[in-house]
Amino acid sequence: MSNDRLRSTLHSNGYSFEQLANDIGVDPKTVQRWVATDRTPHRNTANQVAKLLNVPAIWLWPNLDVLKSGPNSSEVVAFYSHRSDVPKRLWMDLLTDAKDEISIFADASLFLPEDNPDAIPMIQHKAENGTRVRILLGDPNHPAMQLRGKEERLFDGLIGRIRMALAYYRPLLDVEFVSFRLHGTALYNSIFRYDDQMLINQHIYGTYGYLAPILHLRQVTGCDLFETYLRSFELIWEEESYDAGANYFSS
Repeated sequence: MSNDRLRSTLHSNGYSFEQLANDIGVDPKTVQRWVATDRTPHRNTANQVAKLLNVPAIWLWPNLDVLKSGPNSSEVVAFYSHRSDVPKRLWMDLLTDAKDEISIFADASLFLPEDNPDAIPMIQHKAENGTRVRILLGDPNHPAMQLRGKEERLFDGLIGRIRMALAYYRPLLDVEFVSFRLHGTALYNSIFRYDDQMLINQHIYGTYGYLAPILHLRQVTGCDLFETYLRSFELIWEEESYDAGANYFSS
């Protein structure tokens, strides 16, 4: 099996096998084997490659345990100080790789379709091919959104962003396997789940979402961090959300 993630990341960064090999001090045939046979390099080498390509090492080699700081650390793929630090292609790679479940919980999540124009068509394609999609966005008419706008210092701008996001997501409204709901909860973090991986956008009072941290998790048997956020999503979905009527998407 080939390592298509490594291949595409090399290409998007303008690296040839020879250039990468030269930069990290290995034989070009070694890099070729990493790609062609999905061979995993030693941890230090993997971290060198990841740093050059600006992606988490464990993203390139999922079987690599790059973190050793605690019993549950293998759940943590990466931590980004700001959402804007997350490699743009990571959002689309996770979306493209998802097969069974895509779940989004946010107030607006406007950055996703704006930064990635293919995101909405990709979600539709996934749903039409049997992937379960659940989207949970803020109700622009709910007082909680006014409060969140004040907390984030966007004020009424947040309501406008939610309405813009609903316009972007509207093509998904009647797609089979897509469930669309609204919520009026206090948003502690936004959750983006793609099968067994998850991006968590932490929220900080007085700080814009794109400046707040992102935690990249993967589901690991015997660990509970991924499951904690998953339970949060399920609880809100079942108890604190309601169907999004078509009138919300008219403007």
